[in-house]
Amino acid sequence: MTDDQILLGLALTMVLATGSQILASKLRVPALILLLPAGFAAGALTDVVHPDKLMGANFSALVSLAVAVILYDAGLGLNLRNLTGPTRWIVGRLLLYGVLVTFLVTAAVSPALFDMPLRVAAMLGVILVVSGPTVVGPLLDYVRPNDKVRRILIWEGTLTDPIGGILGALTFHAIASSHQVDIGRGYQLGQFGISLAVGLIGGAVGAMLLWWTLRVLRLGETLGTLAQLATVIAVSAGCDIVRDDTGLIAAIVTGLAVTNIRGFDMPARRPFFETLVQLIIGVLFVSISTTVTPSSLVPVLLPALALIAILVLVVRPLVAFAATARSGLTRGERAFIGWMDPRGIVAAATASAFSAGLVDQGVTGASRILPVTFLVIVGTVLLYALTAVPVARRLAVVKPSGTRILLVGGEPWVVDLGRSLQSAGLDMLMWAGLDEERQRIKDAGIQLARGDLLATATNPGARLEGVTAVFLATDDDDFNALASVVMQDNVEGPVYRVGPPHESHGVVAPYTGGAILFGSTLVRHALAARYEAGARFLVQPASIPVPAGRHDTLFVVRANHRLEPVTRTGPVTPQEGDSVVLLGSAPPPP
Repeated sequence: MTDDQILLGLALTMVLATGSQILASKLRVPALILLLPAGFAAGALTDVVHPDKLMGANFSALVSLAVAVILYDAGLGLNLRNLTGPTRWIVGRLLLYGVLVTFLVTAAVSPALFDMPLRVAAMLGVILVVSGPTVVGPLLDYVRPNDKVRRILIWEGTLTDPIGGILGALTFHAIASSHQVDIGRGYQLGQFGISLAVGLIGGAVGAMLLWWTLRVLRLGETLGTLAQLATVIAVSAGCDIVRDDTGLIAAIVTGLAVTNIRGFDMPARRPFFETLVQLIIGVLFVSISTTVTPSSLVPVLLPALALIAILVLVVRPLVAFAATARSGLTRGERAFIGWMDPRGIVAAATASAFSAGLVDQGVTGASRILPVTFLVIVGTVLLYALTAVPVARRLAVVKPSGTRILLVGGEPWVVDLGRSLQSAGLDMLMWAGLDEERQRIKDAGIQLARGDLLATATNPGARLEGVTAVFLATDDDDFNALASVVMQDNVEGPVYRVGPPHESHGVVAPYTGGAILFGSTLVRHALAARYEAGARFLVQPASIPVPAGRHDTLFVVRANHRLEPVTRTGPVTPQEGDSVVLLGSAPPPP
């Protein structure tokens, strides 16, 4: 290829990767539904968007490092404090049963379906055991199941990727060296143990390097992000040099360590890193799908549909019901877990790398691995994207449409506001730092959040589970402003704060932060002063006239228990069946 063709190919790949994700966000569908067809079409219609021509033999190594970055980012979102009790055992059984049953069934039916030798069918079976956070996460965001189900599926999807990658490498080398797969021999189990040990050691090294760079050197946001990227790539590459595909384990272990070990000085915001991960996902999916040609899909299309049906209708429900037996989950939760197992980027990456190697060695049937995997990825993602929402609703695992509020602050007026919102039928959660304030919340009969909740909420990559709106109302305006900025990416819904005084000389409160509550006049000190003067909060149906005297509308509680606050951007209009939360006037002096 000429330099102009290479530039055109790289530019077109970037445009397709970003354009597909932007369009998917506007259509509110998982990006993978558009990324794979876009890459496939580009590969079929042009000669310039092809990774083997653009990057040559380096493509496989670049894919491995890119996937390591993705898994490190996924590991940052796995908080071990949320993996306790039955959840831990459910995830463990899903991993064990899922890998074994998926591999055995796929390897058993593929020789007849695709006319391939058993050893190639075993390679395909290992590739298809993985799922992945890059597809599971967006699908769950679209469905919004309850936190228990979401947590189980995210952990399973994230942890299957490195397991599948290592098993794929072992199977590939077994086929390449002896043209047979000795599944039952202890030798293979020992090799897996060695690979696991290499990955764990690499993860420990990565965690120590990041501790030194982030904790000791105290790098800021920009250099701290670069240090993370460099560390993950270096550790992953080093592990892969020692042992194939162990870099995936090292990457995810490093992410887990950074999130779960107290004391890491992580950058508060990670816009560059998050953008980079999204770009990598888009480029990988587009690039890999360009290598699939229409002529390779036609012979395997109908058999692949049969394999998808077996995986979706037989294998996954069997695995899920066996893994969740006597787990305490409801029948609907167990059924939904049995209806969610899409394939993602690691399946595509391993299929691309291993099938190319086996084709180069002249292994019969190896050329069918990539097109079959491509069809399974497209088929499972499309099927689950189209059916997951109605299935979740049918099984009653979707979160209620109401709002679960986290109200931060412990002053008397804040606690009384929380009590009023709770009386309006809202699901309330409060947090405060001082023991006196926390006791005040308990005495009011409001659920008190655990002590480390704010630390979790401000940890990059963490997710504040179950909370759909945050209201920051402490007596520190700068804290409210900074916390609102940091928490925006970790909460499903919006983050609000009470306004600082107009004459405030705070460090950041007058200049930045989340949406300001209650308009321009009801700032924090004005609310506190009116409450101290005797003003109280009042909840009443919107259809009832507002009582005489000064009454300011603070919130509108919709009929479906969705809370809409009044902000500086404008008032909220109540409708039939809504309630309003008012701040009344202080009683006249005696």
